[in-house]
Amino acid sequence: MNVKKFADAIRILSMDGVQKANSGHPGAPMGMADMAEVLFRRVMKHNPKNPRWANRDRFVLSNGHASMLLYSLLHLSGYDVSLDELKNFRQLHSKTAGHPEYGELPGIETTTGPLGQGFANAVGMALAEKSLAAQFNKEGHKVIDHHTYVFLGDGCLMEGISHEAASLAGVWKLGKLIVLYDDNGISIDGEVKDWFKDDTAKRFEAYGWHVIRDVDGHDADSISKAIVGAKSIHDKPSLLMCRTTIGFGSPNKANTAASHGAPLGGEEVALTRKSLGWEHDEPFFVPEEIYNAWDQSARGAIDEAAWNAVFAAYEKAYPSEAAELKRRLANELPKGWEKSFDEAIKKWQSEDVKVASRKASQMSLDILGNLLGELIGGSADLSPSNLTAWKGVKDFNPETGEGTYLRFGVREFGMLAILNGISLHGGFIPYGGTFLMFMEYARNAVRMAALMKIRSIYVFTHDSIGLGEDGPTHQPVEQIANLRMTPNVVTWRPADLVETGVAWKMAIKRSKGPTALLLSRQNLAPQKRTEKQLALIEKGGYILQETNNKPSVILISTGSEVGVALKAAKALEDEKISVRVVSMPSPEFFEMQDAKYKEDVLPKAVKARVAVEAGWADYWYKYVGLDGKIIGMRSFGESGPAGELYEYFGITAEKVVEAAKSLL
Repeated sequence: MNVKKFADAIRILSMDGVQKANSGHPGAPMGMADMAEVLFRRVMKHNPKNPRWANRDRFVLSNGHASMLLYSLLHLSGYDVSLDELKNFRQLHSKTAGHPEYGELPGIETTTGPLGQGFANAVGMALAEKSLAAQFNKEGHKVIDHHTYVFLGDGCLMEGISHEAASLAGVWKLGKLIVLYDDNGISIDGEVKDWFKDDTAKRFEAYGWHVIRDVDGHDADSISKAIVGAKSIHDKPSLLMCRTTIGFGSPNKANTAASHGAPLGGEEVALTRKSLGWEHDEPFFVPEEIYNAWDQSARGAIDEAAWNAVFAAYEKAYPSEAAELKRRLANELPKGWEKSFDEAIKKWQSEDVKVASRKASQMSLDILGNLLGELIGGSADLSPSNLTAWKGVKDFNPETGEGTYLRFGVREFGMLAILNGISLHGGFIPYGGTFLMFMEYARNAVRMAALMKIRSIYVFTHDSIGLGEDGPTHQPVEQIANLRMTPNVVTWRPADLVETGVAWKMAIKRSKGPTALLLSRQNLAPQKRTEKQLALIEKGGYILQETNNKPSVILISTGSEVGVALKAAKALEDEKISVRVVSMPSPEFFEMQDAKYKEDVLPKAVKARVAVEAGWADYWYKYVGLDGKIIGMRSFGESGPAGELYEYFGITAEKVVEAAKSLL
């Protein structure tokens, strides 16, 4: 059989899927079909019957608009992706969504579509493989040994994140990262030569990559030879520049933008079948002999069985290491870690320690780093400010793969997208630090983590106007509300050392979404709590202090402003006004509690409520009601000492007292 038919099967299924949906991108799948056939049928180590096999090669379709390519590949290779799912492309509740969505179908390693991020995810996956191998492989026992393959196009390489991710991949010497560039010269607006003149090969060589030029993206031998060459290079990631024709096979729309983002049309689909020599007019029809030649189940089972034998020998020789690796790959936390950490939190509660919550975060990491071998992370060139390096942690060594502290440089977007890839790979709990303001640079990576429901921990310090003299360019205002409004993101804005410890604990325990820790630059006074109050912190909101159980007014606050609320409460009590102070470090966790608990903390009968937070004020109407008062920000900040800024913007105990009394 002509092997070209194997790639043509991808083209047929892809253009038929787009045509039936009357929506989608047929051009890229048709152009990359030969690359995909070589990779999935001849090169990749994967088992369709066990898509989560730990030592599989990873494949990332960074140009996710080509999703029908991936769906067709999975279907043909023997994954549990039915023909009916292909026919249901882009329909409501379909698993074959417009762009690949992690968790919807077996074989999808990450959600892609926002261009460049899949590539950055893949850098994270390759880093995780290298780090995990350094931690667990022994001489004669290579239990972690797989590659990460990426397809990307011109759009991915135009996005700024590709520069960040590619640069780090070169620095980290990720030799098992192999990228196939769909170099077709076409994007939505037409021929890219008028706005994309980069010498891509030289650019990647400057990053420290191994580059293979002039790969014929429609010749299986040329593609195979390039991949073999890339796999022989162990100290550099590889870029394979595959020259392709978008919409390959379409007589009238190939090599034009017309094939990029719209169905070919019924007449052109028929002409394409004829042009390819495809003898079957029925949509979605693939002959049985092609299915049989495509099915990777038998080869995948052999590959996995061989690895199982390697792991069995490893387990016999190194039982404790094998048990630890199995635990981490199963995403299970070690026994006893929480009890040990809780003891530290209780000790902190008994002490009178006044520190900034960023310092409290580092104190938490000092303990967690020794309890959890899976912690890996760093900072975007702000380690001394974010305080993300814990006592005893070692920098990642690109030569050996040892060390788990990552210095990302000034690359916030790349950092958080790479963390997503590390999380998706498995075996690690990733965290990354920057100023809260610069979450803006990485905003879409936060959103993608939330969309995929994966664990990633963000250490966002300098969380308010409290950072002072750096001024409004560095002072976050709307960012806290922005994070809280993002589905499946949990925020914690702790008021002191103890709440910070609890925030870290809950972030570690939460495996189904990202957690943002919003931390102060300025020192925060320790708060007195009973043992019962200490246990209630993890509920996200709790009664920190009250005159009696029948308050006339409720003050709700977070982080550095809890101290402001407590000072206001004392002044109100001096005037014989009954006050309750609620610390709400995590509104998202508070909302997870049952109705009774929420009513106990914020009884509906008490209408006089004031919220105090040095962030965008409007968020708090949900808790104080339209008739309540909010002491917060309604503008950007100013440059000046923190204390003066709080006075200038009216975030003071006096203003809280004034607001509370106006409600009575």
